[in-house]
Amino acid sequence: MKRWFKYVSPYKAYFILGPLCMILEVIGEVLMPKFLSMIINNAATNTPMYSVGVSALMVLTAVIMMLGGVGGSYFGAKASVNFAADLREDIYSRVQEFSFSNIDKFSTGSLVTRLTNDVTQLQNFVNMLLRMALRAPGMLIGAIIMAVLLRPDLATVLAITIPLMLISILGIITKGFSLFSKVQKKVDGLNSTVQENVTNTRVVRSFVREDFENDKFKKANSELKSAGLKAMRTMILISPIMTLFMNLTTLAVVWFGGNIVIGGSMPIGDLSAFITYVTQILSSLMMVTFMMMMSSRALASAGRISEVLDEDIDLSDENASQKEKIITVGEIEFKNVSFRYYKNSQDCVLNAINLKIPARSTVGIIGSTGCGKTTLVSMIPRLYDCDEGEVLVDNVNVKDYSLYNLREGIGMVLQKNTLFSGTIKDNILWGNSDATDDEIEYAAQQAAADKFINNFNKGYEYDLGQGGSNVSGGQKQRLCIARALIKKPKIIILDDSTSAVDTATEAQIRKAFHDELKESTKIIIAQRITSVMDADMIVVMDEGIITGVGTHEELLKNNLEYQEIYYSQMEKKEAQ
Repeated sequence: MKRWFKYVSPYKAYFILGPLCMILEVIGEVLMPKFLSMIINNAATNTPMYSVGVSALMVLTAVIMMLGGVGGSYFGAKASVNFAADLREDIYSRVQEFSFSNIDKFSTGSLVTRLTNDVTQLQNFVNMLLRMALRAPGMLIGAIIMAVLLRPDLATVLAITIPLMLISILGIITKGFSLFSKVQKKVDGLNSTVQENVTNTRVVRSFVREDFENDKFKKANSELKSAGLKAMRTMILISPIMTLFMNLTTLAVVWFGGNIVIGGSMPIGDLSAFITYVTQILSSLMMVTFMMMMSSRALASAGRISEVLDEDIDLSDENASQKEKIITVGEIEFKNVSFRYYKNSQDCVLNAINLKIPARSTVGIIGSTGCGKTTLVSMIPRLYDCDEGEVLVDNVNVKDYSLYNLREGIGMVLQKNTLFSGTIKDNILWGNSDATDDEIEYAAQQAAADKFINNFNKGYEYDLGQGGSNVSGGQKQRLCIARALIKKPKIIILDDSTSAVDTATEAQIRKAFHDELKESTKIIIAQRITSVMDADMIVVMDEGIITGVGTHEELLKNNLEYQEIYYSQMEKKEAQ
């Protein structure tokens, strides 16, 4: 409860006023049957003014009930919406703190579901709770008191039916809780399928896999439907059981109460009021069971949200000893670095890496696919932390920097180029939000992106689709490079980020890096040997280890892996 009170506290006024307004409605509902019985009983004495007075009192009570009901709904909505908005913001902020390994633990679709569907479940529950938490128990207690005061002997019927009904309902709700947890997991699966398909729609179409993806969606949708129907089939029993007990109780009251009225021991108006109170008691119990039903689903969602909020972030700067330090030179050193994606695995992705990269140098990293090139450079901005050894930047362990200062000094163009919805200008400004239009255009020129940008009808104001879906792969790469260039970082990392551009454009980009980032350390991961052969130093990797370090000429003389890569690519080039 302590966790959730954080989201209640700022809106305490709404959380208090909502239920108080509902109490006004409850008081009116409990009094109304009594007023009506007074009018019915008075019909025998034929005192019109008395009936008019009671009727006026009923009208006033109805107005107060209306105000209470409207107020309760208004404050309940305000409280629940604000509660959900703050909770959603905290979950999103928490996800932003996740390391890659934390994100790998949850699927993207699951995180989206928790941020949307699960939070909505809690919002609906809070709204309902504020409207019914006092209304249902208040009506239950008030109606029982009024029924007992009217006719204690007739109220014994309730002592038999209510416990039986509650036992039946609780059994159903207990079973429903586990079923709702399964439903939310199936929602995760459906969201993941949809997101994956929409994000990669070009790949789906290019491989003519629409039918396969349709079948995949149908399966996920069918599983969600089956889980939902199973949960509903269980919970749907509540309403018939409630109706059954309500009808049986009303029947018993009419039977026994009718005999009492016929015997002259009870006015007909009192019997009418008693039947109304019985209906209110059972209706309030129905509200309580409905709350319990919703709470079972809300508890399942709350547990899933808590998993995100309670996730131990394995990568943080809480223990950083030099949080104020920034990268000033750009020297990098790996000391005996080893890394495993799965901590219990015996196989290392990186194994005892020792490497020193001088400041302001251009370093190429080359090797076979899956040899650990991307993982190695991911250690520099702490996208992953090494299991053994240490990574130093400017002779300081990267763990001793604040994450902000460390990453602010590093520019990365990742292997998977990602753009965001918005204009081209907006995307380039990610590198430096304070950049001028001239700086944006200059960065685009250096990245060889200015020509195709100017060909768009809106130029730099051209709107990109989600993920940059309306530009080509090569255009994406150049925009991502422009975004990194405008940042002017002390360390810049290009992870195979020119693979989709032609060799002439790549040469222009390399020249821009050499001319514009003289004070920066440049690390270039590439598959094409021509991309790195002019580097000050080339690192050759194979199966998680470094097999050679040197210039192009040195490696061509004495490194077998480099020779194999070079000659195989040159033969292909000559064959073309």
